[in-house]
Amino acid sequence: MGGLSGVLGHLEICKDVKVGAHTLITKSISESGEYIGIMPAQHHKDWAKSSVGIDENETIHARKLIKPDEYFLQGHFPGNPIFPGVIIIEALGQASGILGFTIMNKTPEEGSIYVLAGVDKVRFRKRVRPGDTIDLFSKVVNEKRGIWKFDCRAEYNNEIVCSATILCADRKAL
Repeated sequence: MGGLSGVLGHLEICKDVKVGAHTLITKSISESGEYIGIMPAQHHKDWAKSSVGIDENETIHARKLIKPDEYFLQGHFPGNPIFPGVIIIEALGQASGILGFTIMNKTPEEGSIYVLAGVDKVRFRKRVRPGDTIDLFSKVVNEKRGIWKFDCRAEYNNEIVCSATILCADRKAL
């Protein structure tokens, strides 16, 4: 996760989401690499196409289009490409991190980072393939001493493809 750069890097948004004076998600971010303030690192920016929104600071809904030319599909698996489960988990972790930043009203520019602290109860139920669009959902379960717990799931055509409990920690940037 390290800075929330990738999965939700390029977004086409239904509405703006603000974190303090900073725009967390803006409308029609270009695919050419336009910077998004809440996500300072710049690698893996094409992992997601859109974020549907954040509801009452409790849940986030994002959407990821699996493009056939994504580099991690080349060897996973030859002739039978499957979107890697670890990247689905990364996508869910980054969506959870954005939700955490929104709730805490913090940004990386202010010296705060949101790091992956744990992943529990992971289940992969269906394969995700190039051309599929998955919906990513994360909901806050609780927070204790800066560790946030999220109930997460990824869906394809309203069927769960992955579920997990994700822990994220709010920490000072080094």
